[in-house]
Amino acid sequence: MSNIPRVLTIAGSDSGGGAGIQADIKTLTSLRVYATSVITSVTSQNTLGVDGIHNIPSEFVAKQIVSVLSDIGTDAIKIGMLSSATIIQSVATTLRQFPEQSKYVVLDPVMISTSGSRLLASDAMEALISDLLPLTYVLTPNVPEAEVLLNLSAGSIDTLEAMRSAAKNVAELGPRFVLLKGGHLPLDVSGTKQVTDVLYDSEHDAFFEISNAFVDTKNTHGTGCTLSAALAGELAKGASVKVASANAIRYVKDAIDQPLVEIGKGSGPINHFHPLKWSPYEGQTFLTAVMESLPDNLWSEFIHHPFVRGIADGTLPTESFIYYLKQDYLYLQHYARAAALASYKCRTMEEIAANAAIVVHIAKESQLHLDYCAKWGVTEEDVLSTPESVYNAAYTRFVLDKGASGDLLDLKTAMAPCLIGYGDIGRILYNDPATKRGIMELEGLAKRFISSSEERFKEVCTTFEQGVRLEIMFWEMGLRLC
Repeated sequence: MSNIPRVLTIAGSDSGGGAGIQADIKTLTSLRVYATSVITSVTSQNTLGVDGIHNIPSEFVAKQIVSVLSDIGTDAIKIGMLSSATIIQSVATTLRQFPEQSKYVVLDPVMISTSGSRLLASDAMEALISDLLPLTYVLTPNVPEAEVLLNLSAGSIDTLEAMRSAAKNVAELGPRFVLLKGGHLPLDVSGTKQVTDVLYDSEHDAFFEISNAFVDTKNTHGTGCTLSAALAGELAKGASVKVASANAIRYVKDAIDQPLVEIGKGSGPINHFHPLKWSPYEGQTFLTAVMESLPDNLWSEFIHHPFVRGIADGTLPTESFIYYLKQDYLYLQHYARAAALASYKCRTMEEIAANAAIVVHIAKESQLHLDYCAKWGVTEEDVLSTPESVYNAAYTRFVLDKGASGDLLDLKTAMAPCLIGYGDIGRILYNDPATKRGIMELEGLAKRFISSSEERFKEVCTTFEQGVRLEIMFWEMGLRLC
């Protein structure tokens, strides 16, 4: 990827991983932005709160900034936790040395954590206002932080109109834009709670507001860090502040709406991973993706094979069909062995029982197969005394070898051309509940065994292609009487 957007995040470290530098890097990475970092403080914290802060020496904070900007550079800068006046002054002084790279500074004035812990020392407030706000392009305070910046009592900002007034007053302290976040002030709109974020443009004296439904959840740790990082990432991509703010707000909303499994005992993190492509076949079913991976016309060659057409239009020689029936019974024996092997490889009793049931089903089908052979004058002795075709051996040993050497997904993928192919040939079979159960099982196995590995997905695509080619050879066997 060339010309990847870059964002430098200057913030504290969250040992719990939900906020700070960790949240910033997760956010920027999921937005496909290259993140560099300068750590200002190391905190001891989890979802229950912060129980320790260790500040990095201010001269070393400055050294980190110079190191990044003098080499890698950046397209935007996000600033988060700065817990002392000396660190704030050091950051401001150092950024002034790189005016071209400090045009788009997004400052999240971290003062109070989601869990209620005070993160900004009181003596640092004056330095923040005098030294850093004049360098700020977009300031992103929440309602309590705006009250602190304006020296208002807690709860003073309690309406949408008060939010507008506060955003405008905060802008007078230096930042070009103020995005006042409304997450701490859900408003009642026609009987439903809404969160409104107010963006104020000081140059044009203009407001832009974004409203979303309020989500009642305790898992909001890191929302402020995440929003400011996402906003910086969008600015780095070239978006306007209005668009960047809307995109960042949407990112956070989706991160709250799509929660992670429960993490910690307190205020858990939001889901930074929601935009990520976890699967090599994202947006498709596994089978659709695998079939699309086949070389052109290979699947059509299988399901429209002359052997199949000969059965459909009655032109297939009788001796070819009878030979096929004999070989197909031998194939069923090996297919039953493969299903038994699948049962052996399963990890739960439910899965073991399901695959064992397939073996029983095949056994019953085999007897029906023999009964059908009898209608063509072929006895069980005739079937069992028939030498196994090299095509049959090649196909069934391939399936069993995949099952023996690989995992359950390898085995099921090798068996899939038979499962899916016959269903595609005959829509009645395709709609059979047993076939549908097999498809669902294969999709579940793909999620379990492939995860995010592109290489693993390619491996099973190759297995599926080999299985299709061997199915075609199975048809060829019927025509050649080998």
